[in-house]
Amino acid sequence: MERNVAQIALFAALIAALGAIPQITLAFGIPITAQSMGVMLAGAVLGAKRGFLSMLLFLLLVAIGLPLLAGGRGGLGAFVAPTSGFLIAFPFGAFVTGLFVEKVRLRPIGLRAGIGAALGGIVVLYALGILGMSIGLGKSIPECAKLVMAFLPGDVLKAGVTGMLVAALAKARPQSVAWSVRA
Repeated sequence: MERNVAQIALFAALIAALGAIPQITLAFGIPITAQSMGVMLAGAVLGAKRGFLSMLLFLLLVAIGLPLLAGGRGGLGAFVAPTSGFLIAFPFGAFVTGLFVEKVRLRPIGLRAGIGAALGGIVVLYALGILGMSIGLGKSIPECAKLVMAFLPGDVLKAGVTGMLVAALAKARPQSVAWSVRA
């Protein structure tokens, strides 16, 4: 139990630390950050349930005003910004990533984690992110989908890096990636 709580808190802290990496804000107001890789890593390392809970903890800390988002943002206002769909998608992205790595028996482990990261950290984040952008910017869903395509190459790279990191972690410390010792 204590180990689970510690891992959940550790990954909430990891995504906060990734927010400290300088962001690049695109012309339409959406920043490119490293935090989406934290979502991918949380699901790929912790699995569905604990990955979801770590991102939920992170969102709770943001909601109470801690400046943990890229650019030092925090507070309830973050949940009504054009980026709010991406933010709200964090727990669901981690969950889908974790569910994939837990249930799909694909080898090698790095490939499984990379594909899971792409499903949760790209497909899920983009789906809710585009919806949030559409509402926040007053643009159509196809317009917002076109805007988001600028993020795709970097996010594919993040999914690949996630796969490599999880493979290295599973090799060095298999007990750290609990689902990998069963699979």
